[in-house]
Amino acid sequence: MVAHYYQELLNYFARMVRSRDTAADLVHEAYARVLALQRSGEAVAQPRALLYRTARNLLIDQHRRHVVRGTVPSEADDSLPDVSELPAPAVCEPEAAFTSAQGVASMIATIESLPLRCREAFILHKFDGLSQAEVAAQMGISRKMVEQHIKRAMVACRACRATAQGEEQP
Repeated sequence: MVAHYYQELLNYFARMVRSRDTAADLVHEAYARVLALQRSGEAVAQPRALLYRTARNLLIDQHRRHVVRGTVPSEADDSLPDVSELPAPAVCEPEAAFTSAQGVASMIATIESLPLRCREAFILHKFDGLSQAEVAAQMGISRKMVEQHIKRAMVACRACRATAQGEEQP
């Protein structure tokens, strides 16, 4: 998890707080909290979103501490931004996560609604990474039939995606 998101989080918060050291502290603390949560046995479905939210909350807490202590930086010192204006990346917003989860669920339902042999050929090719010739050999059907199954599944998936995005189907 550290290698995947550390640099991304560090760069994002360095732009927000305008201090690489402060950003590094925020990101480090966010990682510590998320890792502690994972070690406690809690399942983390979206670690990237949780890391962004945790770091953002830490930034807000830091700003509140400065306000309470009366040590809010002056306008000349831009080390802390106005947290009310602090945006989260769009991919971390709950609405985006919900929409994504709905899209995945509808795509899975579409794949599950395919005829058995069509679904099997599609899964073997797209998810298991077998070539069409390997799928044909494993299923005991012709390569042309595999192509037709995959084409039918792809058309269904594209229709599902178009419906989810509100596009008109041809």
